[in-house]
Amino acid sequence: MKLRVVELLLVSTLPAMVLAQKGLPPLGLTFATIFAGTLAAGSANAFNMVIESESDALMARTSKRPLVTGVISKTQATIFATAIGILSLVIFWFFTTPMATLMSLIAILFYVLVYTMGLKRRTNQNIVWGGAAGCMPVFIGWAAVTNSLSWAAVAFFMVIFFWTPPHFWALAIKYKDEYTAAGIPMLPSVATRGRVHREMWFHTIAMMLSSMWLVFAAGLPLWVMLTTIGLGLVFAHELIALKENSPDYNKVAGKIFQWSITYLSLLSGLLVVAQLLN
Repeated sequence: MKLRVVELLLVSTLPAMVLAQKGLPPLGLTFATIFAGTLAAGSANAFNMVIESESDALMARTSKRPLVTGVISKTQATIFATAIGILSLVIFWFFTTPMATLMSLIAILFYVLVYTMGLKRRTNQNIVWGGAAGCMPVFIGWAAVTNSLSWAAVAFFMVIFFWTPPHFWALAIKYKDEYTAAGIPMLPSVATRGRVHREMWFHTIAMMLSSMWLVFAAGLPLWVMLTTIGLGLVFAHELIALKENSPDYNKVAGKIFQWSITYLSLLSGLLVVAQLLN
């Protein structure tokens, strides 16, 4: 289920629910949404591992996954992925809203069919468009509360959408040779360092602008806007250090990856606190 990845996805679910509720959502609804969201994301990740078991065997980072080592078979993994995916949709349907259920189904199908099977091996912009699946927890959390979406939800979606490429490319820099060996055209493995840096800058700036839009659309106070801008400037400062000819290029990329996780966690916490105080 790649639970460490799922944990990162769910970081955006709770603040979306709090913003939609304009306060703390009911405990039962929150638990159902988080639990079903975990199952849905885990289902998509399990299907991904079934589809990519051969290429996972070619990369040291993924060579210990259970399908690669033979701990479980593709058939077992497929049954498991299908079962928890269906269970997640059942929980969403009975304990949240129809819109949240639909958003969850779209997220699973998009990640498996569009990203894993369609985009990942065909374009170096795979993570840009495929990363939209990782933004869906925002819509799912929002819809679980309101059975609808809003411009604030769209703004939050765009924050995650633009955050994803620099976050993932920073990791892909470290493993670019492995992606090349596996035949997966992640941008750092097929483009120059200069182009990677420029595209990371584009998405970082767009992420900062989207976060400002989110604060405005959610009606949060000025101090939240200033704090959000400050977090974005720290992100930009980390990116400045990623110089093409730096002997510590991979090390700097690793710091950007770690900070990107911290950034998303801090932003999510900020949104929750700000809404509760607002």
